[in-house]
Amino acid sequence: MSGSDADRGDRIAKFLARAGVASRRDAERMLSEGRVKLNNAVVTHPATFVAPGDLITVDGKLVDEPERTRLWRYHKPDGLVTTHNDPEGRPTVFDKLRHQLPRVISVGRLDITSEGLLLLTNDGALARHLELPSTGWIRRYRVRVYGAIDPAALAGLANGMTVEGVRYAGIEAALDSRKGDNAWLTVALKEGRNREVRRVMQHLGLHVSRLIRLAYGPFQLGTLARGEIEEVPPKMLREQLPALAPPVPARPHQHR
Repeated sequence: MSGSDADRGDRIAKFLARAGVASRRDAERMLSEGRVKLNNAVVTHPATFVAPGDLITVDGKLVDEPERTRLWRYHKPDGLVTTHNDPEGRPTVFDKLRHQLPRVISVGRLDITSEGLLLLTNDGALARHLELPSTGWIRRYRVRVYGAIDPAALAGLANGMTVEGVRYAGIEAALDSRKGDNAWLTVALKEGRNREVRRVMQHLGLHVSRLIRLAYGPFQLGTLARGEIEEVPPKMLREQLPALAPPVPARPHQHR
């Protein structure tokens, strides 16, 4: 970004993402729908710049200045949908946490029946960055399946596969334990497409009866209890994401 761009502040779509209103893509959609105003004037172009002191509203509600980037680890229980508005009226992650957190969005999603680590952030730009396959972060899962395990087929997932016209990148899958027709697998992947683990396992003739995310890149579920939420310390955020995390405030000079 040039010096003149930096002086003008963030583009409005990025501002809305950083403020936790929505991802940048969804913010651009809100703009195209005429739902965003800058100083009481409707704005539709995502490249419009926001200057210090400007007033931004979405659907008539004032948007606060973005806070420092924050990230939380949440142990999502099954039975919750990872969406802000569910047309079927099912309970959502955000309804459950609305009294505990500021406005946040999720880094990716977990299905209603899936459990485990869900990352939440107040910075839409950070969420988008962490979701990109190019970030290279591995998502690890513990998966209980029902059916006959074919070790060769499991090993073959490392080469990637196409299921119903969708190409999935390589997946690491290892058998942990087996009891009768039930087995626990450890699964690791980088892309995290919608329902990827379930669809790939179904393609192998295996029914997923439980799916628990253990890790998302360097962030672990660890000993976080079911339904518990814990903020990632700013120091760890800076270490893992130096380009996106908030800088350490400079200490004022001491006058001798």
